[in-house]
Amino acid sequence: MKFRIILFFLFAAINIYSQQVVDKIAAIVDNEIILKSEVDYQVRLIAAQKKIDPSTPGLEQQVLNTMIDDKLAYAQAQLDSIDVSDDEVNARINYQIQYFEQQYGSKERVEQIYGMSEEKIKRQLEEPIRKQLMVQKLEEKKFGNVSATSLEVQKFFKTYKDSIGVIPEKVQIAHIFKVPKPSEEMKEVYRKKAEAILDSIKHGADFAAMAKKYSEDPGSASAGGDLGWVGKGVFYPEFEAAAFALKPGELSGVVESPVGFHIIQMIERRGDKIHVRHILIKIKTGDQADLKAIEFLSNLRDSIMQGKGTFSEYAKKYSDDKQSAPFGGDLGTFYLNQLDQSMLDIVSKLKEGEISFPKRVDYGSGNYGYHIVLLEKRTPQHEASLDTDYNEIQKLADQYKKQKEYEKWIESLKDKIYWKILL
Repeated sequence: MKFRIILFFLFAAINIYSQQVVDKIAAIVDNEIILKSEVDYQVRLIAAQKKIDPSTPGLEQQVLNTMIDDKLAYAQAQLDSIDVSDDEVNARINYQIQYFEQQYGSKERVEQIYGMSEEKIKRQLEEPIRKQLMVQKLEEKKFGNVSATSLEVQKFFKTYKDSIGVIPEKVQIAHIFKVPKPSEEMKEVYRKKAEAILDSIKHGADFAAMAKKYSEDPGSASAGGDLGWVGKGVFYPEFEAAAFALKPGELSGVVESPVGFHIIQMIERRGDKIHVRHILIKIKTGDQADLKAIEFLSNLRDSIMQGKGTFSEYAKKYSDDKQSAPFGGDLGTFYLNQLDQSMLDIVSKLKEGEISFPKRVDYGSGNYGYHIVLLEKRTPQHEASLDTDYNEIQKLADQYKKQKEYEKWIESLKDKIYWKILL
């Protein structure tokens, strides 16, 4: 189905665009070409993912057909003048880079694997991501509201019941999350460090050299703090307000954001876009801040167990997870294989209604906090049933219907957009 982010296609894009080779053209779609090397690379990726032989009969043709479909959809998106903003592209690029870093462990490892700087990776991702977003917007416009009727859900289940088979064990969970807060004394230590660096730059020290030496932003330090061209809505509000107020060449004062203290320099401005660089000094919390967060969550847990308040009430009032807090800390329902190992370790030891003790949770590069987790409901593995699994079956039926509509749409595009297979 096309209604998803296919991350491995973006991995392939980096690999392909970084190679300068003489290649065969596998297919032409409108003004776009598909190279044989692209097809081969996707075949290897899918074969590795499915643990099958890349030479499996029909696999190459299936991959090529899918790539042609993607190009046809992109051609139609161009014809329909589907617009994607630079902010949307930048947001998706940043998300993709974070995914790479999580997969490979660090920015340095990502750069080593792809043989280029993170900034170059971002530039090479820009075109494929813009195309991908255009196609996603068009498909959402055409098929976003397509859903199966109750009768279609029943018919789908009757037809594919054996294929659906067993519904894995699933859990509904919620959490209260706290980020350790540094003391004012600790903050002042790091503020003074940032002020000393700023003073050195004002007295002639090279900004880029100071960024490489002192900045704790793993995404920009090695590039002298260069953040490239960005529009509004990308940075923290405090950072953005200070950055957009600068003139070319001008330095900011020490600017505090949720991740630390920044020194910002404006390089260029073009309309509503700015090119800036910065030096980040992170505020270390220290053991005392960790102990306070753990103690706070332990006290909340005790209060809930003593009936002094509900988990939902305390989550809304105290949780630092701004996405789940308004909903009482609810994280949703997950199959066990969807949980990361740290969450699985917590949930596997809980019974329905139980709350875990505080546990550390890491998110992003160098960022962490502590949380307590409530197991709201556990549904054991069972045979699929319309009575107990209607919502899940309806989602499958919706996707099936969308897929059929999508296939019909692609066939209609083939009648009006030029395409040809050359292999």
